[in-house]
Amino acid sequence: MRLHKEGFATIFIVTLALVIFNSSVFIFFCHCNEIFYLSLVISAFLLFIVLQFFRNPNRNRVKLENGIISPADGTVVVIEETQEDEYFNNKRLKISVFMSVWNVHINRYPISGIVKYVKYHKGKFLLAINPKSSEKNERTTIVIENEAKKEVLFRQIAGVMARRIVFYPEKDMQVQQSEDCGFIKFGSRVDIFLPLDAKLKVKIGDKVTGSETVIAEF
Repeated sequence: MRLHKEGFATIFIVTLALVIFNSSVFIFFCHCNEIFYLSLVISAFLLFIVLQFFRNPNRNRVKLENGIISPADGTVVVIEETQEDEYFNNKRLKISVFMSVWNVHINRYPISGIVKYVKYHKGKFLLAINPKSSEKNERTTIVIENEAKKEVLFRQIAGVMARRIVFYPEKDMQVQQSEDCGFIKFGSRVDIFLPLDAKLKVKIGDKVTGSETVIAEF
């Protein structure tokens, strides 16, 4: 299993903690093999969950001039016209992708272009599926402008379990569609704001794959 670099520190800490825990169990319950074996099984399961979360599978990275690629793995839970007041200050088409704990949590650039805006917001940790999480939760907003001067805003949103958003882009950086742009640790959501005339390629309930699924076209 190939792992993402954002997981190395967490995996090391979890592994060290499990080694200490199991060593303690062995010392204090050396007379009871059943308890020690049970702790090993539980520890192996927990480590598997952590490794699964930070997996970094090989992907066919799609690059389309007019296509907008899903920036995350997950399920489309919202498609609606809404007012976007942080950057555009006008109506936009919003697509929300909910990422469960079982999804790959790497985030990708939906289009190629220049980073026009990046801002991190401290906030709450409401359920990521809650519509208010887009404005209330800890989040990062990123806007990319392509060569045709079309702009896409996408927002990394923390959830109940997500306590750290990692983002790589900086203002005026040149970025490539489908390449890694960040990571949200332990459950979250990504909102994408598109022009109203964008042609949708997904519907509510669809499963999407970051760097591969075309969610819309300009």
